[in-house]
This record gives sequence, C-alpha cells and structure tokens, in this order.
Amino acid sequence: MKEYMMVFLGPDYGEDGMGLSAEQIQQRMGKWFAWHEKMEKQGIVKGGEALHAHGKRISGPDRIVTDGPSAASKELIGGYYVITAESMEEAMKVAEDFPDYDLGSTVEVREVMKFEGM
Repeated sequence: MKEYMMVFLGPDYGEDGMGLSAEQIQQRMGKWFAWHEKMEKQGIVKGGEALHAHGKRISGPDRIVTDGPSAASKELIGGYYVITAESMEEAMKVAEDFPDYDLGSTVEVREVMKFEGM
C-alpha cells in the first residue's frame, strides 16, 4: 500500500469567501463527517485536518514574511487527508466522494514520497 495526500482547494465557507449561513455550513460538515467515517470504516484514512483560511508565508533567502493566502484569492487550501491506496487510480476513486465539488472546489491527489532511513 502507498500513501496519498488529498489536498482540498476551494473558496472559504465563511464571510471572506462563499458567505454560507451557519445552517448551510452545518449541513456541509455533515457530508464531510460521513465521508471521513466511510474512509475510517475502510481503514484507509491515516490523518487529516481542516486548515484556517489565513496564515503567514515565509519566502526567499531573506525570509520575507507576508500574509497568505491573499484576501483576493478565490482558491485556498482548506485542508487535507492522508490515505492509503494500492494505486493513484484507487486514490482518485476515494476522492470522487469529496463533498465540495458542487461548490467548484478541487482535490489534488499526490503520492507521498518515501525516503530510505527516514
């Protein structure tokens, strides 16, 4: 089995993004919990978390600190899961149940690179 990271990209649910109501967010979270539970029952989810919309970026040799992602960004990394699967195709099949496709969001699936001795 290999490990794959599913990175979730899309707009923020709250005021800064989609402006969903508390009830709409609660309904959406129910879909997320159901998807997580399905993966747990299959024994394939290794971890994952939602991420706050705002953070800091540190870049370049001078380590310039900026706010990120920018408020103008319509797509942010909202969270991730690490799962196990036999192949990229199998991992992509798991990603088919991602709850936010209807909001125009995206799942990026990438194999986790393993290094000897680590």
